[in-house]
Amino acid sequence: MTGGAGFIGSHLVDALLDEGREVVVIDDLTSGDARRLPTEARFEQVDITDRAALDRVVDEARPDAVFHLGAQSSVTVSVTDPQRDCAVNVGGTLNVLEAAGRHGAPVVFTSTGGALYGNAAPIPTREDRIPAPVSPYGASKWAGEAYIRTWAEAGGLPHAVCRLGNVYGPRQSPHGEAGVVAIFTYKLESGQAPQLYGHGRPTRDYVHVSDVVAALLLASGRAGVFNVATGVETPVSRIFELLREASGRQVEPVPAPLRVGELERSCLDPSRARDELGWTARIPLEDGVRSTYRALVSEFATAAGDG
Repeated sequence: MTGGAGFIGSHLVDALLDEGREVVVIDDLTSGDARRLPTEARFEQVDITDRAALDRVVDEARPDAVFHLGAQSSVTVSVTDPQRDCAVNVGGTLNVLEAAGRHGAPVVFTSTGGALYGNAAPIPTREDRIPAPVSPYGASKWAGEAYIRTWAEAGGLPHAVCRLGNVYGPRQSPHGEAGVVAIFTYKLESGQAPQLYGHGRPTRDYVHVSDVVAALLLASGRAGVFNVATGVETPVSRIFELLREASGRQVEPVPAPLRVGELERSCLDPSRARDELGWTARIPLEDGVRSTYRALVSEFATAAGDG
């Protein structure tokens, strides 16, 4: 697995180990944290753009399946450094595909939903919508998808693409740009006023990390492109309200304009994943946000104690 020390990846590692699988994690720790990994998983600190190092680990592991979560996932970084974004999300994906192909291992590739479909897409958006990304990040993920699908056709392997909604849950870092639940929780817990970009009006499709992990497991060995989301459109202002209620703090947010490359609306149609994988998101937003708030507060306290 690539990106296994990340937020989503570490939860997937736990699930695979629970199934009795042997897990090898490849992560360069740009945004991952090796402390998230249980000792049962073998960890290799490798950049997926380093083909020789990647090949060494994969050929030694001889995997029967590959989950490819490693990525440059920051929209703003993709705008300021599109070359690096392309190198990781396109070149790195090609490296993973070729390494997996030598061992006949199907790949599950985690892509993006909103950043791929663009602002003009109908809501909720189906997988057959022609992508119109508004950021280099969206463009690089689309290119990565193209390699996944081409290599599936050429090699006869059932590679899958999972286009994720806005994933939230325990272990999410509050120091990035996309994890709004973690960011708001951190700000509220420290008594700071978070910024509401787009004045709180932008909408997203928020899906809990445990639901995402279930979808990724079901997608392994199944060819196709699948939206992994709830089909429910929620404004970011609602997320802030839920978290403020959970915190019991009377903090007012600071309205701010939408950042470059960010979408105004995003909501995905998950019916194909339901029909073909037998998957549906099970955790209601209100329950998931409240439980995530409690988990993150505990994590922040532990991190502060360790520091």
